Amino acid sequence: MFETMLFCLWGIGGYLLGSVPFGLVLCYLAGYGDIRKIGSGNIGATNVLRTGNKWLALLTLVLDASKAGIIAWLALKYAVMKPMMICGWVVDGNVLAAMIAGSMAVIGHNFPIWLKFKGGKGVASAFGFVLVTQPVIASALLGVWLVMAVLFRYSSLAAICAALSLPIFAFFYAEPVYTAFYSMLALLVLARHHANICRLFRGEESKIHFKKQDK
Repeated sequence: MFETMLFCLWGIGGYLLGSVPFGLVLCYLAGYGDIRKIGSGNIGATNVLRTGNKWLALLTLVLDASKAGIIAWLALKYAVMKPMMICGWVVDGNVLAAMIAGSMAVIGHNFPIWLKFKGGKGVASAFGFVLVTQPVIASALLGVWLVMAVLFRYSSLAAICAALSLPIFAFFYAEPVYTAFYSMLALLVLARHHANICRLFRGEESKIHFKKQDK
């Protein structure tokens, strides 16, 4: 019972940290106003880039990625949880705490309590989470994203392809507990990109731009 409460606390902590809308805060501080009224209306780094401020977009990317990564790292380091038997598999308690905390941080980014549950799409946060828990898989995902982004210049398509690759990489290179949580996150990323998928099929999706768009 006590360990269940600890898992819940790690999850709540992850959700609250993930809910911090760094893109929105940074754009206000930089004088761009409400980022939700620019471009796609998203609070993530890709939409921040549409302001034309590359450094602000990079900072947003780093901070969004750090949210899930930091809480997952803290759980791996300091949770001090006992191993557990799940579906016939012995799972390290700290790993499970990290999976719960990191996943909840990604969910918090997607559905932040501070913004009436209307947040980003969780790509950067999910990547930061995977980077801390499985750096080799994160490197492979980054490769997929870069190749697709350079070839087609669609950030959404690159993110979708990376999300589709995540459960596959996890199945071959990680323990089942990682595969289970990563698969759920991949489904969340795909669901959050449903509008982008429709626009891609219609040929209406916006491409990546590296300078400020005209108003």
